[in-house]
Amino acid sequence: MSEALRGHLAMLLFSALVAGSFSLGVMVANEIAPAALNAARFGIAAVVIGVAALATTGLQRAHFRAPWRFAVLGGLFGGYFVLMFYGLQTAAPVSAAAVFTLVPLMSAVFGWLLLRQITTGWMALALAIGAAGAVWVIVRGDPGALAAFEIGQGEVIYFWGCVLHAIYTPMVRKLNRGEPAVVFTFGMLLAGGALLAVFGWQDILATNWSQLPGIVWIGLFYLAVCASSATFVLLQYAAMRLPSAKVMAYTYLTPSWVILWEIALGRGAPPGLVLIGVAMSVVALVMLLEGARSRGPA
Repeated sequence: MSEALRGHLAMLLFSALVAGSFSLGVMVANEIAPAALNAARFGIAAVVIGVAALATTGLQRAHFRAPWRFAVLGGLFGGYFVLMFYGLQTAAPVSAAAVFTLVPLMSAVFGWLLLRQITTGWMALALAIGAAGAVWVIVRGDPGALAAFEIGQGEVIYFWGCVLHAIYTPMVRKLNRGEPAVVFTFGMLLAGGALLAVFGWQDILATNWSQLPGIVWIGLFYLAVCASSATFVLLQYAAMRLPSAKVMAYTYLTPSWVILWEIALGRGAPPGLVLIGVAMSVVALVMLLEGARSRGPA
């Protein structure tokens, strides 16, 4: 199996795990302050990844040269998650997932600015189709809302979080100095958790942790282990093997996975017209992968 194919498989699993954070996130977003939730999330994830690093590659002093790199990455990803949960307080899961699919287009822009990665015409067309599909889902398949460009406050807040995520992807490759993905993730989680603890200190103290509903703890551990620990490693693993835009192209699958999550949780499927936008996102993913195949293993 080629390194590029391993990267593609990592991102396929990434998209499925990330989707769960939207459906579960909506259930807990109004039960706990976003900063407190994500500080705890980063802390738990750091323990999980730290143990994994010790059991596999080990932790060496050389891995933590220039620690400012981890602060930059931790700040970007921590900011993304805080804005995500502020957005989920009012945005619907499928709609928020659609906003997430705008990340590949933005990643292509930042990939060029930071790494001079070139986006081909075919890739640009695929990204445009995916972005159009995302907008269609965001307006919930309502042509009137599209004409008036009525987008909810939650989606707007989350969009700015997605800008941070789009910057994060090429920054992983730019700042990595050969550290294993699991070690690099551990450093980012430690730094991100520390920054979130400082930012959300008052929210952390104000949270009555012993009285939180059970769904918050379920959501917290899913977010920490599945949607943080696992996905951080998968994302960084793939980012070292694929161009930034291609890595984030797998976010186009997220709305489809979220619809399956919503059905599994008994909340039903979205209106039929919304599925048009989801289908456009899937077409965009297929175009990107076919384009990658025609140019070689990457």
